[in-house]
Amino acid sequence: MKVAVLMGGRSSEREISLRTGRGIAQALRNLGHETLSIDAADGGLLPAGDEEKGAPPLTAIEPAAETAIARPETLARADVVFIALHGSIGENGTLQALLDLTGRPYTGSGMLASAVAMHKAMSKRVFESAGIPTPAWQLLPAEASEGDVEVARLGGLPLVVKPNEEGSSVGLTIVTETAGLAQALHDAAPYGEILVERYIEGRELTVSLLGDQILPIVEIRPKSGLYDYHSKYTRGASEYFCPADLPAPLAERVGRLGLEAARVLGCRGVSRVDFRLDRNDEPWCLEVNTIPGMTPTSLVPMAAKAIGMSYDQLVGRMLDLAVEDARRRTGVTART
Repeated sequence: MKVAVLMGGRSSEREISLRTGRGIAQALRNLGHETLSIDAADGGLLPAGDEEKGAPPLTAIEPAAETAIARPETLARADVVFIALHGSIGENGTLQALLDLTGRPYTGSGMLASAVAMHKAMSKRVFESAGIPTPAWQLLPAEASEGDVEVARLGGLPLVVKPNEEGSSVGLTIVTETAGLAQALHDAAPYGEILVERYIEGRELTVSLLGDQILPIVEIRPKSGLYDYHSKYTRGASEYFCPADLPAPLAERVGRLGLEAARVLGCRGVSRVDFRLDRNDEPWCLEVNTIPGMTPTSLVPMAAKAIGMSYDQLVGRMLDLAVEDARRRTGVTART
């Protein structure tokens, strides 16, 4: 099968996307697929096995070049598109809408689910309507000041301040003193609207989903105390426990909540649902990631490994899910 792996792009997560894309592309080659590595920033082909080093710096790419992936010839040779993009157009439904128009099968969630999941405030509205517990929150414009934050309504300090539509904890701050609110808002503002959220003291858990299959829960313990960009993507910066040390009934409850959260947003393929578990063992759903990272330190491969699934097998299953879903929804069958 001919597979185009879309990676890179222009978001703040370009570096991680290239790392994810390289791993996925190599796995597809190992599985015998003809693989094209495409930089979504300009539609250019990247060298097989050396995608990260072969990608040009963003400063060398024309501002309008990202529209190249919309040209028919860019994806003309692909039977299936494997999306390895993070942030901006890769996860917010824009790319998915474009691929829907081309009629080509692609991995992951569709346009609507991607857009809602990327907009954290909108996804929290859906969680609340479905009875899925999520921390109290407030959506603010980028120009908001500390006086706009409804600290008392949110349950007091500490609070989490983060961009409403970014991933990988980019621009995230945990505010423990009122004096820190201004700087936290300033750090999140460059990315657009700001989400302020009650901070849940407790444990960091994540539920990975492979279709409707709930993979073992991972517990994350960042050594710095904050699971930020550095803790996520630096080897040794965090400790991971999979399966998480939870009583069986609690693990089942958290897993089912993760599946329900993904379902109410309409997600498909692989997704990952992040939780905080409070001191009373009550789970709180934070967000759903429709294109989880697939780097060596990423959580979905870790959860898959816990059930004996190799990285290559995981990538192969993600591809299978994309083809099966396209056939089910549209009757389109990828060429083999």
